[in-house]
Amino acid sequence: MSRRVWIFDLDDTLHNASAHIFPVMNQAMTRYIMQSLDMEEAAAHQLRQHYWRIYGATLKGLMRHHGVNPHHFLAETHAFLTDDMVQTTKQLRQLLQRLPGRKCIFTNAPRAYAMRVLNVLGIADCFSLVFSVESSRFHAKPSVRGFQLLLRQLQCRAADCTMFEDSLPALMTAKRLGMRTVWISRRLHKPNFVQYRLSHVLALTHSPLKKAAHAFPC
Repeated sequence: MSRRVWIFDLDDTLHNASAHIFPVMNQAMTRYIMQSLDMEEAAAHQLRQHYWRIYGATLKGLMRHHGVNPHHFLAETHAFLTDDMVQTTKQLRQLLQRLPGRKCIFTNAPRAYAMRVLNVLGIADCFSLVFSVESSRFHAKPSVRGFQLLLRQLQCRAADCTMFEDSLPALMTAKRLGMRTVWISRRLHKPNFVQYRLSHVLALTHSPLKKAAHAFPC
């Protein structure tokens, strides 16, 4: 059995969340900030974006600076999801099943949301672990602490892991810890801490990375 561990982000890595999900989610988060902090829409929108840029997750800023209850925030801002908002790809399941080694999800989303998306995509059973933001004790990516908790639960070395992500800050942390890094992006410029760039996760089928996986020592 291969030691290789494949770590996948969920939104905008395994499926296109920007098309239908993120616009509604961002509106829900802005409304939550408006109601919780008694702010006008423009100010709430600006604060949401500020915390996302600084911490990699709006929730972390709200917890740190405003004492927001993370469970309430996640429940309120992810309740909108409907199955038809998730764009499915038939080849995705086949790709995952052919990868040797363990596969896991590492997401800043709540577990209930992640499981619903994975079930709609028809790939929930492909993963031995779904490591959600609750699993990270709300140390969302790109926090090193969240990565350390993931590695502890997986009981593996960072060097055994390959991470697929659309977020460069998260990949920077992964690389610093010793993981192989795969950036899911259509942008052509590849930072030096990114080892592979794929325009879509399905492009892994024709990538040198896929061939290397089968040669990885057991």
